[in-house]
Amino acid sequence: MYNEGTIIALSSPPGSGAISIIRLSGKDSISKTDKFFESKSGKKLKDCTGYSISYGNFLVNKEVLDEVVISLYKGPHSYTGEDVVEISCHGSNYIQQEIISSFTNSGVRLASPGEFTLRAYLNNKKDLSQAEAVSDLIASESKEAHRIAMQQMRGGYSNEIEDLREKLIDFKSLIELELDFSEEDVEFADRKDLKDLLNTLESKLSGLIESFTYGNVVKEGITVTIAGKPNAGKSSLLNALVNEDRAIVSDIPGTTRDAIEDVTVINGIKFRFIDTAGIRETSDKIESIGVEKAKGKISKSRILIYLFDRSDISEHELINEVESYKRDDLNIFIVENKIDLLNNLKTNSYKDNVNQLIKSKNIEFLQISALNQTNIEDLKNAISKDLNLSSESSIVITNSRHLEALKNSLNAIESVKKGLKDGVSGDLLSIDLNDAIINISIITGKIDIDQDILGSIFSKFCIGK
Repeated sequence: MYNEGTIIALSSPPGSGAISIIRLSGKDSISKTDKFFESKSGKKLKDCTGYSISYGNFLVNKEVLDEVVISLYKGPHSYTGEDVVEISCHGSNYIQQEIISSFTNSGVRLASPGEFTLRAYLNNKKDLSQAEAVSDLIASESKEAHRIAMQQMRGGYSNEIEDLREKLIDFKSLIELELDFSEEDVEFADRKDLKDLLNTLESKLSGLIESFTYGNVVKEGITVTIAGKPNAGKSSLLNALVNEDRAIVSDIPGTTRDAIEDVTVINGIKFRFIDTAGIRETSDKIESIGVEKAKGKISKSRILIYLFDRSDISEHELINEVESYKRDDLNIFIVENKIDLLNNLKTNSYKDNVNQLIKSKNIEFLQISALNQTNIEDLKNAISKDLNLSSESSIVITNSRHLEALKNSLNAIESVKKGLKDGVSGDLLSIDLNDAIINISIITGKIDIDQDILGSIFSKFCIGK
């Protein structure tokens, strides 16, 4: 059903605006539009060439609804591979609905989420990984997320995957040819060349799998919890980091009782900052729930900013508190706030004492004034640099479906390597090679993909894309 009929959807954001774009795709998209469109030139759309624009009136019951611009793309030279019409109208909700209703009343079907891109895949305009990248591109909120999505959508990732797939297919065909001549005891597939290929494939697959850590961070962002005792200045720091009055700032202890989140981009990476309730022993039932929530946020974060005011916590107490949160996968920044209130002679000694007592590559000490915005940029830079975020692979994966397929393919490659070492027969090697090929093919959709899987993938797209 995905490739049947002519479909229509609003492709610009819903609501009122200066301009709205309504998109149709299918074999009847041009003829259906001709029924409602009256070009200023008098020329019918069916007589226009592809990649052309026409200006005129959109008529409903022979009355002018709006002046519109029609962009025409004739298949197969279009986004979906079919005839595509895009109607640019004024952004009135009423106009949008009247245009869409005119088409649906004439037999055009409302598009499902992602159906235009799904048709692009089904009509071989994009492979599956490229189609999925369209959704990532729309959702990109940073320069790096945009770069990765564009690279994948333009085929960089697909080319890498296809190269691996073709090499595996070539060797599998040679091994299966050997099976046809098993009585002659000949080898068409050089075992040394196969071992070299498997080592290369293993290295490339491992690199792609490892790149997911970086890719997922770029796509989803890094969670940073701001914790500390009440009145340490956590809410002021959140506001300073996101450059907005996001959290209420007050001298009254226990003002923040629930987690407050906001997102900002630092050096091309998205960070999700969480301001939490002040951590202390309290008899207040609501505040105690907030304290437990704060500890829960820390346990799920990749970065902890432990903020403190030295007038309210001793060095020994600070060290014990930070030590209780240490994890191998948690980067901790011990951040002293309110340095504008300190005697400059005292600042370094406190910092040096804490650094001597806490010796860990995952812990760093900084000093700021959230109120005066002192050293806030230094803190931002330290957070982004300390993660050592990078990928040795030039291609970065961000999709968990791809990750699973790559892992399965790597397991199959390792089985082939073990089989070669143990001297197993060619038919068993062929089975494992086939398993590797299938899992790599799943990524780009080079094999038949279950309709339920396609439905799951494209249901996450916005309608009109």
